Amino acid sequence: LKMLELPVMLMMKAKHSMAPSMISVQLCLFLFLYLSFTSSAFYSPIGIRKASPLNMGLLDSLFGGLAGGGQTFEAPCVMGEESIMSQKEHGTSATPVQSDLRWDCDRKVADNICNFNRHYAEYRGYWKSTPFIEQARKEYEENGEVKFYDSNSGTLLFTAPKGRTFDDFIRESQSHGWPSFRDEEVNWEFVRCLKDGETVSVDGTHLGHNLPDFSGSRYCINLVSVAGRPIN
Repeated sequence: LKMLELPVMLMMKAKHSMAPSMISVQLCLFLFLYLSFTSSAFYSPIGIRKASPLNMGLLDSLFGGLAGGGQTFEAPCVMGEESIMSQKEHGTSATPVQSDLRWDCDRKVADNICNFNRHYAEYRGYWKSTPFIEQARKEYEENGEVKFYDSNSGTLLFTAPKGRTFDDFIRESQSHGWPSFRDEEVNWEFVRCLKDGETVSVDGTHLGHNLPDFSGSRYCINLVSVAGRPIN
């Protein structure tokens, strides 16, 4: 039932001028794509695991269609311009990912997802195949929080958990398949959300997508995108 939250919410937000038949068709298609997305891997070009050829761009397009050509997410979410993801020296970023990523994240995979990709993701549950949970729990027990840095620039992007326990954060992330953050856990100085839901850093790093539920915005983020180390 939880998987139905987003499609139903979008239907409720659909413009009143949209014909009922069109809403039904789009909703059914969206539901099919959404369920496919939440139950399988999407990232295939460099392939941590090739599980589905379905491109998240279809999901983006339909998301924008239901929302009337893209949408503005409610504050404190900070919207960004498409120009953030313009081509730079290294894909959409000025630099490649750091050479020594945290949690034993694969650097080649990280570089492709962060800098040469707009729609694909690490496979569902990838973060659980790393030492992340054990090491993050230790960091939480020592500091009361876990910090997540841009894998390219080393800027602080997320701090979690806030307003919930570490176990709550892990439980929600396990439920959705990717590390999942809420508004208060985002460092909005360096994170932006585009109209199709793509979540990026101001440095041009692809992070993941905002897939809201009835509790509000929910940022499903690739671990390889936030496995950087702080740069002093």
